[in-house]
Amino acid sequence: MREVQAGSSGGGRVEAVDQFRGFAILAMVLVNYLQGAGCAPAWLKHAPDVGLTAADLVAPFFIFAIGLTYGLSARRRRERSGARAAVEHLLTRYFAIAGIGLFLTAADIAMGTGHRGNLWGVLQAIGAAGLVTLPFIFLPQGARWAAGLGLLGLYQVLLDRWWLDAVRTSSHGGIQGSLSWGAMLILATAMADLCGSPRGRRLLLPLVSALLLAAGLALSAAVPLSKTRVSATYVLASLGASGALFVLFTLLCDGAGLRSRILAAWGRNPLALYILHIVLLGAFVLPGDPRWYAGAPAWLALLQALALLGCLSAVGLWLQRRGWYFTL
Repeated sequence: MREVQAGSSGGGRVEAVDQFRGFAILAMVLVNYLQGAGCAPAWLKHAPDVGLTAADLVAPFFIFAIGLTYGLSARRRRERSGARAAVEHLLTRYFAIAGIGLFLTAADIAMGTGHRGNLWGVLQAIGAAGLVTLPFIFLPQGARWAAGLGLLGLYQVLLDRWWLDAVRTSSHGGIQGSLSWGAMLILATAMADLCGSPRGRRLLLPLVSALLLAAGLALSAAVPLSKTRVSATYVLASLGASGALFVLFTLLCDGAGLRSRILAAWGRNPLALYILHIVLLGAFVLPGDPRWYAGAPAWLALLQALALLGCLSAVGLWLQRRGWYFTL
């Protein structure tokens, strides 16, 4: 499927977007593996509640990658097939992502490797965020900034007054946290609109990213940074970090001509590789011997992580050579 991406003038792919998306999904896979490895340092694992680690940024990276293509692809589909067909396509897509996530989470629980009673996961959060964003996607950029910030403020009020306990005990904030992930995606689509011109990519996006990051950090004294809570400060800071990283990828790809075939392969088949990684993780979790995974020494954990990423990279490159791209 040919995909129109942010910053594309000719309706084709933008290499920096594929590279960035590939990095985001590869990092998600690595972080998922490291969560169960006892030898992994704390900064490569999710913060238990308040705090921000490198691992806490990988989900926002992927949300931001979705935001880079969401708006432009929706508008192109509306021009080609009409507004109703565009909306139906997006509804189907994000309900399907959430449904796949629900199936995988249920299978995880059935195998004894998931948290019983918690049927929410990252794909459900992504699917719900896409659905929350849909009513706003055809609005002008300024309206989406207002909507995203407004929803984020509303979520923080609801979190502080009523939702805190439920959100803290749920994966990715549960259904309630979807409002905050949705606000993140809406704001990401507004940031993506800044990429439509060279001036926007070189000046406006770096400036806006720096302001969002600074705002998230500055407000953290009043509203704690927390991925577990999907707090407003976490959303602002992680969006700023995501924008800054994408600027770096743009400079490397467009300015220096540095591109990775492996990251491109990951970026063009993210859903297929993410689903496959869950299957492959069973090879580490299911044997049940702590010396094999949870209590594995650092050298063994490193070999296992490299084997996991190497296998998935090989599959991604093979799919790319065949021209097979699995999208919803």
